[in-house]
Amino acid sequence: MPGATRASEIVLVGAHYDTVPGSPGADDNASGVAGLIEIARELREARPARTVKLVAFVNEEPPFFYFGEMGSRVYARAARRRGDDIRVMLSLEMLGCYSEAGGSQAYPPLFGLFYPDAGNFIAFVSNLRSRHALREVVSAFKGGTDFPAEKLASPGIVPGVSWSDQLSFWREGYPAVMVTDTAFYRYRHYHQATDTPDRIDYARMAKVVDGLAKAVATLADPAS
Repeated sequence: MPGATRASEIVLVGAHYDTVPGSPGADDNASGVAGLIEIARELREARPARTVKLVAFVNEEPPFFYFGEMGSRVYARAARRRGDDIRVMLSLEMLGCYSEAGGSQAYPPLFGLFYPDAGNFIAFVSNLRSRHALREVVSAFKGGTDFPAEKLASPGIVPGVSWSDQLSFWREGYPAVMVTDTAFYRYRHYHQATDTPDRIDYARMAKVVDGLAKAVATLADPAS
């Protein structure tokens, strides 16, 4: 979707379409890919100032993850060589699991002191260098929906923070934010044969994706 007036500036949204062997991958990460497709549908008539790119990545899971040729890593390297001006990258990483039950949300040590104990929210996560982009993304999301959202800017060494395609863009110096239902901190079917379509909360996932589409539209049409 080429930008109308600031076409060199890019808002990129990505999701990986592979899964681990033996898992159907309904939440990880068919939910992210479905969200990507729905965002494309919702924005099909948009004429944003910035260019919007929607990309499905291969090879996020092992044996390619982190040290191998992740699809997003290949893409991010090529973008840097081209000199692409990616203003923010959103990594859609599991969007389909929610619960109102107390104790349904886990965290790394101490984080639970500051965040809800029910997994009824969508999380926005960045490294410390991307914290300004994180604030912009969350503000844009909350401007378009009342769905509960939490944010975290953290060193990438915290388990889970760097475990998706945003890592590839951080490595190339681009600001990037993961959007996630927090994976194994909430979803007991993570990387299991039981990660099946019947586990997905489609109603709440639809609200999240609609909010994300509105957020992308806002990010692609900045006030200044």
